[in-house]
Order: sequence, then structure tokens, then C-alpha cells
Amino acid sequence: MKRSGHEPGAGNKFGAAKQASQGQRVDIGQVRALAEILGVMDLSEIEIEEGGVRIRVTRHATAKSTQVVLPVEPAPSPLPHPSGPAAAEPSVPLAEHPGVVKSPMVGTVYRRPSPEAKAFVEVGAEVKAGERVLLVEAMKTFNDIVAHRSGTVAEILVEDGQPVEYGEPLLIIE
Repeated sequence: MKRSGHEPGAGNKFGAAKQASQGQRVDIGQVRALAEILGVMDLSEIEIEEGGVRIRVTRHATAKSTQVVLPVEPAPSPLPHPSGPAAAEPSVPLAEHPGVVKSPMVGTVYRRPSPEAKAFVEVGAEVKAGERVLLVEAMKTFNDIVAHRSGTVAEILVEDGQPVEYGEPLLIIE
């Protein structure tokens, strides 16, 4: 929808355009939900068509990228191959570790229930299967992340407030 030469959503972070015939109305809540999906999923554009109404929401980049050039350093010389029991253990990829707790969704991970509260768990903490260890916020909904087994928290792989992807390792329970 254009108004006197202005682009839809001009001056806003998100621009929304609708194409509908006379008498059809656009649900502003649906437009807001689409705009929120853009931010959460880091998309630049999303479009839906429903009942003869098409809604397209776009986001224009506002940040300028900065290129940093670092000096090239020579590769370190290889270390001698260790022998003994430590060499016999094959390294398990982090995602396949039996104690890894993965994010079930894309969102923002939180280590505490509120900014002023203590973290749910710290490295070295004993946890029981089913105990809440983290939160992942997606679409303004907080989802409990629970320990899938009992044990000791060996490593926390994320920072409070960090964006996470589906299947991303969050912490390891030994």
C-alpha cells in the first residue's frame, strides 16, 4: 500500500505490503507475527497468501559490515604423537557425545530464570534426569531444557543470552 510516494513501511525496521481486493482486511497480529519470525529466524523476507490476501514482510539491513584483516601467522609445528592409554581413546565429535544436551529449537538460550537469579547449573553440578538445566526462548515463549540423564555437568558450551540453532550442543553431562 503506497501513500504519496512513500515505500511501504518506510522509516520502520520492517516494511509490510499487502495485496487485497476491496473489502478484505489484513490481520495486524499476523503481520506482527511474521515480522517477529523474520527477526528470530534471521530472514530478510517472508510472504504468505491466505484467502485471497497476500502479505509480504521484508527487513532491510541497517548495520554496516566491517571487514577485519588479521596478519597471517605461520602454522605451529606439529606436536609429537602421544602414546599410551590417552592415544587409544578416539575423540568423539561433540554432537555425538552421549552426554550432550542439544537445543530442540532455534532461539536464545538463558542459563538463569531471570537476570538477577543464579544459574540453573554450573560446571561440576550434579543433575538428575528431567531436571531443568537451561531455557530457550523462541517466539517470546520460554522452553525448559532438561537433563536427559543424571550425572555431573562437565562443560557448558553456551553463554547466557546467546542465539542458538536447532541441534546445537548446549552442555555436556558426564
